[in-house]
This record gives sequence, structure tokens and C-alpha cells, in this order.
Amino acid sequence: MIENPVITLLCPPGETLLDEALLARAGATLGGAETVWLEEGSAADLFPAGPVEAAAALTAVRGILGDLPVDAAVQNRQTRRKKVLIADMDSTMIDQECIDELAAEVGLKDKVAAITAKAMNGEIEFEPALRERVALLAGLPETIADEIIERRITLASGGKTLIDTMKAHGGYCVLVSGGFTLFTRRIAATLGFDEHHANRLETRDGKLAGRVIEPILGKQAKIDTLEQVAAERSLFAADFIAVGDGANDLGMLAVAGTGVALHAKPAVAEQAKVRIDHGDLTALLYLQGYRHEEFVSS
Repeated sequence: MIENPVITLLCPPGETLLDEALLARAGATLGGAETVWLEEGSAADLFPAGPVEAAAALTAVRGILGDLPVDAAVQNRQTRRKKVLIADMDSTMIDQECIDELAAEVGLKDKVAAITAKAMNGEIEFEPALRERVALLAGLPETIADEIIERRITLASGGKTLIDTMKAHGGYCVLVSGGFTLFTRRIAATLGFDEHHANRLETRDGKLAGRVIEPILGKQAKIDTLEQVAAERSLFAADFIAVGDGANDLGMLAVAGTGVALHAKPAVAEQAKVRIDHGDLTALLYLQGYRHEEFVSS
């Protein structure tokens, strides 16, 4: 039961699928609720008059939304604004899986992508799957990551605005990836993350050796990173908003005050506290109560 609930409704970027009549019907199904626009037509908060049970409230609201591609999330109104963003990289802050793009350089993208998909959906263990895929990359020049970033990596929609806005309001931003520092160092710098953590690849004579330097940063390491950052900054896990899409993100999403599964694999979306299926990364700002006019874009 959530004592001071807020239900946030979010459209896909650029869509205006919400109106006063729809919000009124959604509020009525909750027994009455105050409505506040975060962006007219696109994002709104519903404030029920009393406590709600999260699952029941979401079911009721989604019943009103029907087939509209609108995301809905329930949170505690008093604790929704967070001090730290901790984010996955692959298929979260960028649109690609970096290991699949590396595999493309040796003609094995389809084979590696199939393994990646199984690992991200929790069908196989992350660590041995990573070792298996990295072994296939032996011989690639270590400079290949920079070339791939320039040619094929695209930043996920809304990511820069998310980071710029949180930092403008005193937030701290951490990139934590089961991928590789060859990529996170560039992506973190480009987006404005305060720090980044990822796996390191062994190199020899300027080429990838086909091995990951142990220990592997997997599911538990993401939790450990969150807890380490919290300790260093005298914060609590409740002060974090986390976002990811894969099975190795589930622990981090569960520990954080708000854990968001963004366009996630089915097994991940089912278990996350909050799921965003239609919106982009600016959804994490609306979830924290930021209005659109508060967004910062550099």
C-alpha cells in the first residue's frame, strides 16, 4: 500500500494522447484524483485522495487507457525526486549492444547477438556468456571501439536531457555497464556522466586478446556499484533512480528507490517496479515530477 501515491501517465515522445476527459475517467476509477499536467497532452500526474495498492491502481488506470500506447507508473509522491541516476549503457543509454557491434567486425554479429539476447532475457548466465562472446573477438584492434562509436553507435532518445536536467538540479549520474570501458569512457564523457564502470578487455600488442579481465562486472557488481556510490556520498539506495533493460540490471533496479525497465526484455519488464514501454529516457524526469519546462538541453 502506498500512503501518498502519484500515478504518472506518459505518452511516447511527440505524442499528445492525453486529455482532460481521459484524466477525469482515470481519476474516477481511483475513487477521485487531482490531476496536474507535466506536459499538456503528453504527461500528467494523478494524485488520489487516499492510499492505493500499486498493482490494483495500475490495473484500473490501464483499463481506462485501453490500447493507447501510454505508460503508467505508481510511486510515493513524497520520495519520487532522486539524487542519483544509475544507468545501464547498452540498449539503454545507447541504441545498440556494443559486443554485437564488435562481433560484426569479424562477421559474427548474428551468432553473438543471439547469445546476447538470451543473456539479457535471463535465459543463460551472464558471466560465462560474456566470456564466450569475448573469445570470438580476439585479434581485433583495440582502437576498433572508437571507430564503431563514430560509425554505428547512436545515443538513446532523451538521454542527454535526462542527465543535463538532473545535474542542473544537483543530481549525480553514474554509468554502469556489463559492456566494456572501451565504450563507456566515450559514452560517459559525451553524455555527461560523473563516473562510469564496465568490464575491461585484455589487450596484447594493440589487439584484443579475447579475454575479459576478471572479475566480471555483472548483476551483483551493478548492485555493489550502487551501494558504493551511496556510501561515498552519504546517501541511501532510496535516493537512486536506476534504469536498464537486461536481466543483469534486475538487482540494481530492485535495490534502487525507483527502478525503471526501459523497453526491456520481457522477463525484465515483468519484474521491474516501473516499466516504460513507449516513452524515452525523459520519462525518468516526468517520473520524478519534473515539468517539461524544467528540462535542460545542452
